[in-house]
Amino acid sequence: MTDKTTAPRIPLTVLGAGAMGAALVRAWLAAGHPVTVWNRTPARAEALAADGAAVAPSAAAAVAANRLVIVCLLDDASVGEALDAADLTGRDLVNLTTGTPGEGRARAAWATARGARFLDGGIMAVPPMIGDPGSGGYVFYSGSPALFEEHRDTLAVPAGTRFVGEDAGFAALHDVALLSAMSGMFAGIAHAFALIRPEEIAPKDFAPLLASWLGAMSGSVHKTADQLASGDYGKDVVSNLAMQVAANATLLSTAAEQGVSAELLTPYMALLERRLAGGHGEEDTTGVVELLALRG
Repeated sequence: MTDKTTAPRIPLTVLGAGAMGAALVRAWLAAGHPVTVWNRTPARAEALAADGAAVAPSAAAAVAANRLVIVCLLDDASVGEALDAADLTGRDLVNLTTGTPGEGRARAAWATARGARFLDGGIMAVPPMIGDPGSGGYVFYSGSPALFEEHRDTLAVPAGTRFVGEDAGFAALHDVALLSAMSGMFAGIAHAFALIRPEEIAPKDFAPLLASWLGAMSGSVHKTADQLASGDYGKDVVSNLAMQVAANATLLSTAAEQGVSAELLTPYMALLERRLAGGHGEEDTTGVVELLALRG
């Protein structure tokens, strides 16, 4: 977070007044920044007028109001539709709409061709975390380094900032990579609770054990990164691939005993078995990354 008592209160525009857009607007207003807002559904934008926002009658008018323009809409198509009639010449466009790396790169080229500097962003927070310095929320940014440096303090008002490169697709790539890992974790959590559900084990008693175990295991990401960087998947192995594949039988048998589908586990197990069949039993499980690369 920036020091809101000393940062310059530059004016800015926000396109989008959904849950996240509204949280962003309120954070900037609370820090003393004049904010112009537009939303496809006018009532949502007008609700922010009570907090001090100026409501623009159109997206084009909102863009014209300020040089720094923040976009937080439904998807990439919505961004194109909202900005189609806007003059972007000389504007600093920061797109916080969730999208893919390819969409970020294409939107950067599109914005540059229309005379704007461009940053793409990936928000690693939910609306209640916005504007709360202690929440741990932050935003990945990629694209124009000059734009980021000029507006770093303003961008840091609602959440922390992490610039991840000049490639405009990198913010979305970091965002989706972290969310993908989260999805896998949620799958494991769901399976764990399904296993204990038929028994007299209180989920609230089990939850601290699960959280502690996942926290302890999360450190393995550093070893995986080190192995990928070195290309040595047999480095510092604790439980090798052969052992892990053998142990999967117990996981599957327990699921069957508990009457729980193993469908959240079996895709990963199948990859481990393929890697083992390729003669990599003494390695760590890192080699699974090799199997995930699609080749045409």
